[in-house]
Amino acid sequence: VQLQASGGGLVQAGGSLRLSCTASRFIFKMGWYRQVPGKQRELVAIIQNDGTTVYGDSVKDRFTVSRDNVKNTAYLQMGSLKPEDTAVYYCYAGGTWTAYWGQGTLVTVSS
Repeated sequence: VQLQASGGGLVQAGGSLRLSCTASRFIFKMGWYRQVPGKQRELVAIIQNDGTTVYGDSVKDRFTVSRDNVKNTAYLQMGSLKPEDTAVYYCYAGGTWTAYWGQGTLVTVSS
């Protein structure tokens, strides 16, 4: 599975951004993780093909993950962004026994 991510960039605190990730074929789970230098990669949000979602604690109530199963595309709508959301965001896709990663996209939130 190949993943193509888009979106990201620079935004002021309190602003919004949207990330997209398109998979080369249908896959069970899609979503995002993020990582800052010196820290472990952390869960942002995952959505299953049936719409079931899981969010990291730090983004609950601010971020929304969705997907279009026809387009094999997942979206991450990020709102009320904080400087601590600054990270490289990695698109993720996975099945029961597999995991795939897209290229990272940098999100920078200025204070």
